[in-house]
Amino acid sequence: MITMSKSKNHTNHNQNKKAHRNGIKKPKTHRHPSLKGVDPKFLRNQRFAKRGTFLVMTKKKAAAKAEAKAKTA
Repeated sequence: MITMSKSKNHTNHNQNKKAHRNGIKKPKTHRHPSLKGVDPKFLRNQRFAKRGTFLVMTKKKAAAKAEAKAKTA
């Protein structure tokens, strides 16, 4: 028994139209991406760096507030 070989192995017909019916959307970006799987040494250093930056900024704000108060008084 001899069968005919198939002629069509693949088609992309209508796939583009189907994809665009609801629009091709970009993946949503999150404000704070997860740090899961990040190097622990880096995370530890980042934690200390954030703390140091926070302390410096609070001192600057306090100094600016005191300067503004001295200016008005």
